[in-house]
Amino acid sequence: MRTKRTLIASLAALMMCAGPVAAKVSIAEAGKLGKELTPIGAELKGNADGSIPEWKPFTDADIPADYKGPGKHLANPYPNDKPLFTITAANLDKYKDNLTAGQIALFKAYPDTFKMPVYQTRRNAKYPERIYANTKKAATTATLLKGGNGFEGAMDAYPFPIPKSGLEALWNHIVRYRGEYLVRRASEVAVQRNGSYSLVTSQQEVYLKYNNPELSEKDLKNIIFYYLSFTKAPARLAGGAILVHETLDQIKQPRKAWGYNAGQRRVRRAPNLAYDTPIAAADGLRTADDTDMYNGAPDRYDWKLVGKKEVYIPYNNYELISDEVKYDDILDPGHVNPKYTRYEKHRVWVIEGNLKKGKRHIYSKRVIHLDEDSWGAAVVDQYDGRGDLWRVSMAYLTNIYDLPTTWTTLDVFHDLQSRRYHVQGLANEEETFLDYSKAIPSEKYFKPSALRRRGRR
Repeated sequence: MRTKRTLIASLAALMMCAGPVAAKVSIAEAGKLGKELTPIGAELKGNADGSIPEWKPFTDADIPADYKGPGKHLANPYPNDKPLFTITAANLDKYKDNLTAGQIALFKAYPDTFKMPVYQTRRNAKYPERIYANTKKAATTATLLKGGNGFEGAMDAYPFPIPKSGLEALWNHIVRYRGEYLVRRASEVAVQRNGSYSLVTSQQEVYLKYNNPELSEKDLKNIIFYYLSFTKAPARLAGGAILVHETLDQIKQPRKAWGYNAGQRRVRRAPNLAYDTPIAAADGLRTADDTDMYNGAPDRYDWKLVGKKEVYIPYNNYELISDEVKYDDILDPGHVNPKYTRYEKHRVWVIEGNLKKGKRHIYSKRVIHLDEDSWGAAVVDQYDGRGDLWRVSMAYLTNIYDLPTTWTTLDVFHDLQSRRYHVQGLANEEETFLDYSKAIPSEKYFKPSALRRRGRR
């Protein structure tokens, strides 16, 4: 009997090490999608006191009359909404149960100026019907790869709409739907303690290969997206460019990145554009894996699914991205101007990543708050090697109704120690916003040789 038990245990261990982790969602459980749950896994109903309503996806009838068309700045569909109340340092205790540790720290760091105007919650997230269908299929077929470094059994979908682990929830964020091909011109800035800043402007082009409906999972060949960025200003940096081939399993095949130096007219590999590599344009305030709130290989952390919580998070921030607002209006010392921000109470999935023993990273812990309706990370709290809260990142989520998707329109990275912050996605003073109307180019367009030719222009 003892030998039989030992054999069974050995076979089980061998199966766990040999390949993907078995799918944990039954057909019956997946049947909740579109019924008790939204098609991508959020709770369909509101909360007990009604402060979070039922899911009511955006419709064509909700598109405002002054919408200017694809690629243009989005008109605000809720221009008459007014704040229900405003959270300040003075009344913080009343609302702190629905805030993250990082948000509370911002009130303490800037007690006289940091505010959170809270508006009516609008659960308006909407996605193409094919994403819903693919997600329901993925619920019973998607499995994590060995070590959680990727997944298989899903394509053009949220792979784990009913997550059973922190890693599954994290992968929903990493591959969340953001269109198929997008072009935008935007700026990023590092804002100093006194409020001074210098813009770095670039044109970005992203081909999200994972979401190309004409491809199959085999067609990915471990590439989930291609990213191109051409620096346009300031003059001393203009002409430089970056190319990234983002892989799914970055342990099997690390991310490939190249940089083009306009002065030298040379393309060089950038092998260290991962993990906690500091980003130069962010003045050291953002690491490579801070981008998009979190990206890249998850292997340096042990990820735990803590559960759900009701939190006031940035949502439907149309005023913040309006072309009627200037950068000087937005960028205040310490933080963005609260006058243009909008927060709503939403349910979030909380996942916690703790640095593995023997692994290196400047963050010993990350706590990520994922909006249940979009799987987008809204707030991330990062801790230093001593276990002290160090940085707070916030994604100002907005319903991009002309795609449709819900995605960040402005990412803000706060350093609580230096009292500086970094902003990505500024496009208020640009003629265009997020343009999804262009055709997907050939993959040859994203080769290093193309980077050299286009960087010269």
